[in-house]
Amino acid sequence: MCGIVGAVAERNVVPILLEGLRRLEYRGYDSAGIAVVNDAACLERVRRLGKVEELARSLVTQPIKGGLGIAHTRWATHGVPSEANAHPHICDKKVAVVHNGIIENHNALRQQQMANGFKFTSETDTEVVVHQIQSYRLKGDDLLAAVKHAITDLEGAYALGVIAVDEPGRLIAARSGSPLVIGVGFGEYFIASDVAALLPVTQRFIFLEEGDIADIHIDALQIFDKSGELVEREIRTTELSMDAVSRGKFRHFMMKEIHEQPKVLMDTLEGRVYDGRVLDNAFGADAAEVFDQVKQVQIIACGTSYHAGMVARYWLEAMAGIPCNVEVASEFRYRNPVINKDTLVVTISQSGETADTLAALRKLKENCPLSLAICNVPESSLVRESRLVLMTRAGPEIGVASTKAFTTQLIGLMLLTLALGRRHQLTEVTEKQILTELNGLPSLIEKVINTDQIEIWSDNFKDTLNAIFLGRGVQYPIAMEGALKLKEISYIHAEAYPAGELKHGPLALVDPLMPIIAVAPKDGLEDKLKSNLQEVLARKGEVYLFADERLDTSDLDGACHVIQVPAIAAEVAPILYAVALQLFSYFVAVRKGTDVDQPRNLAKSVTVE
Repeated sequence: MCGIVGAVAERNVVPILLEGLRRLEYRGYDSAGIAVVNDAACLERVRRLGKVEELARSLVTQPIKGGLGIAHTRWATHGVPSEANAHPHICDKKVAVVHNGIIENHNALRQQQMANGFKFTSETDTEVVVHQIQSYRLKGDDLLAAVKHAITDLEGAYALGVIAVDEPGRLIAARSGSPLVIGVGFGEYFIASDVAALLPVTQRFIFLEEGDIADIHIDALQIFDKSGELVEREIRTTELSMDAVSRGKFRHFMMKEIHEQPKVLMDTLEGRVYDGRVLDNAFGADAAEVFDQVKQVQIIACGTSYHAGMVARYWLEAMAGIPCNVEVASEFRYRNPVINKDTLVVTISQSGETADTLAALRKLKENCPLSLAICNVPESSLVRESRLVLMTRAGPEIGVASTKAFTTQLIGLMLLTLALGRRHQLTEVTEKQILTELNGLPSLIEKVINTDQIEIWSDNFKDTLNAIFLGRGVQYPIAMEGALKLKEISYIHAEAYPAGELKHGPLALVDPLMPIIAVAPKDGLEDKLKSNLQEVLARKGEVYLFADERLDTSDLDGACHVIQVPAIAAEVAPILYAVALQLFSYFVAVRKGTDVDQPRNLAKSVTVE
C-alpha cells in the first residue's frame, strides 16, 4: 500500500528517491517524505502532506542532498494524514526509518518506550520501530544488530528501510509480510516496495524472502534469512521497461489498460493451449497429478479478484460439474473452515502480496496440499508459496481500479475450468468450442472499446449520487464488479443485485433519480431479466441496458437506453461485458472530474489487514 524507496551510492540520491516515489504514486497515498544523510553526517528530512509534487516543490526551496537516503509515500492506517505522521520517522536525530505494514503491538511498545524517556511526535505505529532500533543502539549495537534485535520485538507486518548518521554508507532493509526488493546497480544499491520505482536506474533485482534482513553498502551486500543464516538470493533481470509504466498517448492509465486488454488476453492464452486442449503443465510441472485428485474447489480472494472467483464458481459447477466455494479472504482467515484433502485451494491476487489472501493460504497450507495461485507478479509471495501457479501476463497495472488484471484472471479461471472439467463432465467438443470463443474475444473487445454510445451515456451521470447494477446468473458477479468500478473512481454509491432480487427489497429504491444499469447477454435468462426491467420501468426508473445484439429489445425501446454488445457465447460473455462496464465507469468518472487513476482513500496493493 505505502511505497518505499531507498538508495546508497556515490552520487546524490535525492533525484532517484523522488522519481521512485513518483513511480509508486499509483499505489495510493496521502503524504510523502525523504530523509538523507548529508555530507556533514547529519540527517536532513523533508515531508509534505498531499502529492509527491508538493514534496518536489519543497525540495526546490529547501534542497537536501546525500549519498544515502530513504523515501516513502504513506497511506494512513494509524493516525490521520498529516505532515507529522508522514514518513520517514526519526529518533534522536540519529536514526531514520520508513515502514510499510502494521505493527500490531505498537501500543504496548509505545508505553514501554515513553517510560524509558522516548518522545513521540506522531500518532503512527511506525514511530515505535525507530525508537526500538535506537534503544538497542544505545546499548551498544551497530545498526544491523539493532535492527535484528528490534524486529524480534515487533508483532505484525513490516517492510523496513533504516539509515543512521554514524554509519553513512549503510542501508538496512528487512521484510516480514510486506514486499521489498533490492535493486542492483553498478557500485550502488537501491531498495523499493515495487520494481517499477527503480526502473530508471536498474533492471536487476533481488526479491527478499519472508524474514530476510539485508545489510547494504555501496560495494557490498549481505542477506540473512529469518533464522539469521547468511544466504545468497538470486539476482533476476526484469523484462519490464519504463514504457510499460507510462501512460503513452492516453490521458489516464486506466484507459490505457482498458485498451491493452485484447493483447494481454491473447498473451495469457499463448502457449497454454494445443490442438484444442488446455495444457495441464501451464499450471505447473505436477499439475496433472494435482488435478487428478481434485473433487472440489475453494477460491479465496479480495475485491475485484473475489468477483473473478464468483464468476469461476458458475463456470466450475455448470461446465465442469465440480462443487466450488468462494469466500472473501479477510473473512475466511478468521473462521475454522472444513476443507477436504481433495480440495484445490485457489488464491487470486493481482499483486500476489494481498495480506488477507496470503494469510488464508498460509493457514491452509499444512492441511491442504493442493494449492493454485492465479497472479500477475511472478516474484510475489503468493506465487512462491503456492504449489501450482498460473501467471496472468497482464503486465503492470498502474490504475487503482483493476481492468486488465481482472479480465486476465477470468481467462486463467476459464483455463482452469477446462483443465478440471475434462476430468469430470466436460466434453472434448465443448472444450474446443470454448477455446475458439476465447480466441475470438480480442476482436469483440475492440468493438466494445470503440462504442461511442458508452461515453455519451456518461453525460447523464454527472449529478448522479446512487445507482443499481443488475445481472442474472454468471452476470451477477459482473454486475458487482461494475458497481465496484463506479464507486471506486466516480464516488457514486452503487450496489449490485441479482435481478430476481429486485422485488425482495431493492425495488423500494427505484425512482427517476436511481439509474439502473443491467447486462443482458443471450444466455437463456434474458426474458427473465427483461421482466425485471419492466418492473423498474413501471416505477419510472431509468434503465441503461448492455444487451447482446441478437436480443429483441423492441418491447423496451423508447423506455430505456440500450447499447448493443457484439454477439458472443454465454460462457465467455462475462469477460466482454466486464470491459463495457469498465468503460462506462471510466467515462462517468471523467465527466465528474474525479482522480481516475488514484481515487481517494484507496491503494493499489493492499498489503496490510
